Amino acid sequence: MLKGFYLTAYFNGAPAPREVIDAIVSLTVTQAAGQRSGFQMQLSTAKRSRITSELLPSGFFDPITTRVQLVVTISGQASVIFDGLIARQEVGASSDPGASTLTITGEDLSLAMDLVDVSGIPYPGLTFEAIVALNLAPHAALGVIPEIIPSVFVDLPNPLDRYRTHIGTSLTFIKYLASQVGYVFYVAPTSILGVNRAYWGPEIRWGEVQPALTINSDAHTNVDALSFGYDGTQAQIFAFMVQVPNSSVSIPVPVPDVGVLRPPLVARRPIPFKLSLLPDSHRLGPIRAAGISLAKAAQAADCVTGQGSLNVLRYGRLLESRGLVDVRGAGRAYDGTYYVKSVTHNIKRGEYKQSFQLTREGTVPLSSRVTV
Repeated sequence: MLKGFYLTAYFNGAPAPREVIDAIVSLTVTQAAGQRSGFQMQLSTAKRSRITSELLPSGFFDPITTRVQLVVTISGQASVIFDGLIARQEVGASSDPGASTLTITGEDLSLAMDLVDVSGIPYPGLTFEAIVALNLAPHAALGVIPEIIPSVFVDLPNPLDRYRTHIGTSLTFIKYLASQVGYVFYVAPTSILGVNRAYWGPEIRWGEVQPALTINSDAHTNVDALSFGYDGTQAQIFAFMVQVPNSSVSIPVPVPDVGVLRPPLVARRPIPFKLSLLPDSHRLGPIRAAGISLAKAAQAADCVTGQGSLNVLRYGRLLESRGLVDVRGAGRAYDGTYYVKSVTHNIKRGEYKQSFQLTREGTVPLSSRVTV
């Protein structure tokens, strides 16, 4: 047991019945930077099974009201890979014995922030960070703990002149505010069951680096497949218009990708040949226009992408998304440190694989050393 893995599922805080665990055919969990995490669980059912005769009619798998938590234990180490709400259920009935299925699909707890449209709420004299905190406060009852990183450019308009007004649901507005300063927003489970962090801040491209994904290295190889792509047209310079004081003339101000919140991961970056002008930037004000331009420049900087898959037991641990990982064995140009953009967990009985997407801003690592 300590050399393998096992799955524990909780429904509304209670361990799932044995009949549910035994009926699992496949389980997929997706985690991605700046996006809502989700899961899909397919169960095998029968006409007289407890799932069909008791659990489904009693509302055990009902959408929105049912909270699902998934915990995977690998080599004695437990990790919460999902905590959220069921969003949809699908029943596939069949006349063939054992061919009927129940598929439940869920999303992380940010789904609860996307149910009520509260457009029109005014926020006079409040910064982006304060607005985000106000919108996250009601969800503390679900165990959602805010983690808000102050933005580089603070745009606080005079409330006598103008103030911000809420548009859409809490989730919609929080993600909109994040896009204005080059940030991401997501809700992710912590190591404590039932506690989640609501992260509003830059992509975390610093700190601990996960053990290297190794390819083409004989016995040291720990990934099943790994490939890379380099899109040179992705790199570009963004600019915004600034009006010259006491005149009707506006001049473009380029904003380079200075990497204020994104430490460089490579030694060679592509030369940007494209120039994009922020539309209506003269109406936004220089501070807000600069912030949006930096955000767009950061998003466009990642011209190198990688994708692959691995066997979790061979890798020895879970590959975590929204963090850093090293790569070796792909050649000098593509070895080095990458940001893990997304990870998909694919679990079947006796099999645990992960597919992943990596990204960074160029080629040739800053250092030849990797984490193993």
